[in-house]
Amino acid sequence: MVNIVSNNHIKRRLPPLGTLTAFEAAAHHQSFSRAAQELHLTHGAISRAVAQIEERIGVDLFVRRNRRVYLTAAGQRLLKTTTEALDALSYTVEEIHRHDSTSPFLTVSCEPSLAMRWLMPRLGEFRAQCPELNIDLRMAGGPIDLLSENCDIAIRRMDFGVHEDYQITTICSELAGPVCTKDYWEKHINQDLNEANWLHSRTRPNAWDDWKTSHGLEKVIPKSEQHFDHFFYTLQAAQDQLGIAIGSTPLVSDDLTMQRLIAPLGMHPTGYNYALLTLDDPNLDPRIAAFSNWLIGAIASSL
Repeated sequence: MVNIVSNNHIKRRLPPLGTLTAFEAAAHHQSFSRAAQELHLTHGAISRAVAQIEERIGVDLFVRRNRRVYLTAAGQRLLKTTTEALDALSYTVEEIHRHDSTSPFLTVSCEPSLAMRWLMPRLGEFRAQCPELNIDLRMAGGPIDLLSENCDIAIRRMDFGVHEDYQITTICSELAGPVCTKDYWEKHINQDLNEANWLHSRTRPNAWDDWKTSHGLEKVIPKSEQHFDHFFYTLQAAQDQLGIAIGSTPLVSDDLTMQRLIAPLGMHPTGYNYALLTLDDPNLDPRIAAFSNWLIGAIASSL
């Protein structure tokens, strides 16, 4: 009697996926150092990954010569198959991610200041409107790779370039101007910005300079200055009467409405917008459509 063993039950003798990724980068660059830079690894990590594959298959993939590496015939063959396999895997993961509209979770990446000062206080409102959808909120700013960071949506201030494949849905235009408490304005400033303690954010270091330039006030010099690591710290410092900061809507919209802060010199367009970044048209995914429609409406009503 002949026993037939299905290939489905044969354990795949593949090296770890991470080693194949390292090999592919090294092969494309013909350099372990450049591969290390691309993958944010060390030269030694790339070398060990390649050595692990070579040990598994028993064949040299590179010829090492004069601090350079060159693919062997076996290396060229493995590179072709590895690239095809990783591309196919990447495509499948992207397709699953793009079309998993039945998931009860929506992963949203949002700039920290906007999340803390505007979005989080309103998530209960969205939850009441869409109780079946759970928001996984992640705080981050600047450029984002939605796929690699496993996010469905990113809410960003559009002060950076975006890959042409992304869908950009404008949420609102940004307005900005000096903000402080009414008491601070009356006691310390009273129309003379030179007498104020100017509050700065290291994440928006040019906010005051941009505002001065747009109003022709380049020669105005503050009596004192104070710097904070994040924009939301700066706004909180203004609310705590430590000085005057450049605030922007929608971040300070609630503060202005509740009169926790005032904008004595008005709020003016900065030329930047806040936008929703998605991989596809938001209307193709009912989860994203529900959130984006609520978001746009909520921001419009708060301005």
